[in-house]
Amino acid sequence: MSKNIDKISSRGKTWLKQTEESSKNRDIKFITASSEPVELLATPDMLTDFDYERDLGYPGEYPYTRGVHSNMYRGKLWTMRQFAGFGTPEDSNKRYHYLLKKGQNGLSIAFDLPTLMGLDADDSFSEGEVGLCGVSVSSLKDMEILLDKIPLDKVSTSMTINSPAAILFAFYIAVAEKQGVDPGKLRGTIQNDILKEYIAQKEYIFPPEPSMSIIVDTIEYCTEHLPQWNTISISGYHIREAGATAAQELAFTLADGFAYVEAAMARGLNIDDFAPRLSLFFNAHNDFFEEIAKYRAARRIWAKHLKEKYEAKDERSLLMRFHTQTAGCTLTAQQPENNISRVAYQALAAVLGGTQSLHTNSMDETLALPSEKAVKIALRTQQVLAYETGVPNTIDPLAGSYFVEDLTNKMEQQAEDYFRKIDDMGGVIPAIENGFFQSEIARAAYQYQREIEDKDRIIVGTNDFIEEDEKIEIPLLEIKKEVEEKQIERLKELKQTRDDKKVSNALKQLEEAAAQGKNLMPEFINCAKMYATLGEMINVLKQKYGEYVEPAEF
Repeated sequence: MSKNIDKISSRGKTWLKQTEESSKNRDIKFITASSEPVELLATPDMLTDFDYERDLGYPGEYPYTRGVHSNMYRGKLWTMRQFAGFGTPEDSNKRYHYLLKKGQNGLSIAFDLPTLMGLDADDSFSEGEVGLCGVSVSSLKDMEILLDKIPLDKVSTSMTINSPAAILFAFYIAVAEKQGVDPGKLRGTIQNDILKEYIAQKEYIFPPEPSMSIIVDTIEYCTEHLPQWNTISISGYHIREAGATAAQELAFTLADGFAYVEAAMARGLNIDDFAPRLSLFFNAHNDFFEEIAKYRAARRIWAKHLKEKYEAKDERSLLMRFHTQTAGCTLTAQQPENNISRVAYQALAAVLGGTQSLHTNSMDETLALPSEKAVKIALRTQQVLAYETGVPNTIDPLAGSYFVEDLTNKMEQQAEDYFRKIDDMGGVIPAIENGFFQSEIARAAYQYQREIEDKDRIIVGTNDFIEEDEKIEIPLLEIKKEVEEKQIERLKELKQTRDDKKVSNALKQLEEAAAQGKNLMPEFINCAKMYATLGEMINVLKQKYGEYVEPAEF
């Protein structure tokens, strides 16, 4: 075999030299979306140490490079989610019923900025933002309206919320109980990933240590009471949206995941009791093969670390299940219909990479919240992929490709290099406090932008193939000022009709539990049922934990 490899390598070098001498390349850089150079041709000598059993194995078997299920999409298609939420809870409830009617089989709730920051609709800092980029939820009352007539024991729900995730989750549990649904039957995910907020998205409230403690509270509570619920969606999506490369997204996401594993184990939890309910969330960017390699490397790295470093014994702990969303940062306001094509290719990469759940962005998302028409096209994109292309019929069809396997190996190696750097700094939180992640992402984002400006990277309709005097002719969703007024009025009415003594007692119990270092989930649920607001609960915790201020970077 080695003789054959040597022969192929020698012949390949001769061929490459002849090709370079006789051929003329287009005047652009041949690089991935992460600015990595791409070889003209992939050959077997790139995989001299490749071992099928060790590096690939079979789907559903360690190291899970080829997929976490033995029959993948033949057994069950990926869950089709559309990220939806805008205006009032009534507005979003209508959109959910519309999407479910059109064939969507999972809800994905987008909250507005005030809710993401733990602010009530009537807070002065919420002015002008209520319902604008997601649905406004300030209390259990809002959540009851949001989920009206949606059977929570029959749908899977994903909630994109981080700093106040435990409180919004408490609202959800309380609604389920009011519907008569056993919380043990609830299926879904809360994003609940605070580390990536410090790294990329910046929607944090408390300092890292107490924030981590609250996340472990949700993991611990769900392990005992909600066994089907994914307690955290460790998110690389926003890291990539901030400008990270594929390798940075992979490495930083998994490093965060390992930090949560260690925090839960430090609480005394058995890894095999909670690890099977951890899930991950990745971006699907434009570079087709790089993205597929990223997902395959992620599965292998996760399985190896959970087995070898954290000594998980349950096979389910080794399975890296993940949701994918197409890349919002790649969508353009220019020629927005082109975004339909971009999303389709990104979705195809996610499916070929073995995702368990997929959200496809709408063509108009750089201009406004998605309209019903745009959302339907995005959903139909997934359905065409699922039912017409034949892609789900076989598992990991790109396995054995010299190019894809080499990319997968390189991605794994780059991630391991980053893990060593992070460990040398003392872990994820010290690395955050030192600004390591932020500076790495900033450099990558700067390079990407320079390549666009220098036309080393072509963005159709933006820096080439431009249409002069272009007019946008797609319908856009508009959020009116009346949304904010309605939400403030509802909150005012709630505060006038609820039992203030019960609210005060519940908030006092929350304060005492925080002071004593107890698990806060039971208190959040109790406060929710008394109709204490999101902002009231957050303010109690601010008194205990303080607020985080990111160190200045120059």
